[in-house]
Amino acid sequence: MSGEPVSQAPQFAVELPMFTGPFRLLADLILEQKVDVCDIRVSGVTDAYLAYAKDTKNWNLEEATWFLAICAVLLELKVSRLTPRHVEPDEDDILGGSPDLVYARSLELTAFRKVAIEIARRLEDEAGYFTRDVGPGPEFSHLYPDPLDKITAEALARVAAQALRPPPTLDLSHVTPIRYTVAEAMSTLEARMADFGRAATFREIVADCQERIHVVVRFLALLELYREGKVGLQQGQTFGEIEIEWMG
Repeated sequence: MSGEPVSQAPQFAVELPMFTGPFRLLADLILEQKVDVCDIRVSGVTDAYLAYAKDTKNWNLEEATWFLAICAVLLELKVSRLTPRHVEPDEDDILGGSPDLVYARSLELTAFRKVAIEIARRLEDEAGYFTRDVGPGPEFSHLYPDPLDKITAEALARVAAQALRPPPTLDLSHVTPIRYTVAEAMSTLEARMADFGRAATFREIVADCQERIHVVVRFLALLELYREGKVGLQQGQTFGEIEIEWMG
């Protein structure tokens, strides 16, 4: 059975001094440590992708999300490679090949050995001694100091007032309370899409939002519906209108 070949969407490719080809292949080679991440200019790759994504035919939300995630991983790998690591100096680094330092270190070693032998001897000699587990007898009770001798009722009331004072009220007026959840926004989006039919724009489905936090939560709910395969998303150009198609 023969048929026409299925056309595939063009993949983002890079042209670098050490590699030329699809970016996905380059990312796989870096993660497999076959290409040094320090040789890759992530900023240059990002500029190239933005220029590539300006074309409407090349724009794909899934590929853009994957590109952001892999760039974050590459930046983390590159920072870890470039950050200096603390290395414990070994014996040769400390001595530096000097005979005088070697002789001084041998004298210190001899002194430590003598001290270790003396400590072991004392531990063995003192192993037969045990401390008392009881206190002084009752005949010495009159010698104990009274802990309440200098405590007055005023001082006790002052300490009690400090201990029983209710904690100060924490001012949370600057924190936006959570009044709208992603689950509620997903239910609202399904109802709004039913009103508009199978297609609408993001601007249309957030037209009834009164606060900015509602717009943000509704956008997160839209991404969750896209992840579940219930909606399809298209954006003709960068920062352009987001078109939504109901597929659930």
